[in-house]
Amino acid sequence: MSAGVRGARVSEREIAAPFDEVWALLADLDGEFGRLVPDMRRLRVVRIEGDRVEAVARSRFGMRARFDGVRRPGWIWLQSRFVLVGVAAAATPDGRRTRVAFTGGVRVPGRAALVPVGVGRAGRRVLGRLAVRVQ
Repeated sequence: MSAGVRGARVSEREIAAPFDEVWALLADLDGEFGRLVPDMRRLRVVRIEGDRVEAVARSRFGMRARFDGVRRPGWIWLQSRFVLVGVAAAATPDGRRTRVAFTGGVRVPGRAALVPVGVGRAGRRVLGRLAVRVQ
């Protein structure tokens, strides 16, 4: 997913839990997802139509953003006017672990690329929190 977005950074990690356990946390946009992403204090789903999602987020700094996105089995892509967040997950061949990738960044109007400020660190934090949460 991130290959189509200039400036996107991807963090990857194998999580020691089966896909169904990991995906249940990631797909819970109103609950766990917002707690996993470091800069989000809360994410609230406003509307779901099929795989389309509309959500409102509040950052830990108090800023609000309206996200439009897609949630399908194994991946989520959310973007607001200024922020992009994507996560994908797949079971490892033995089915006992899950490979998860996280990407995100800040979109600046008038620029074709993301500004990768802190994205790698944030991605590692998301995946670290996820690994702890599934234990």
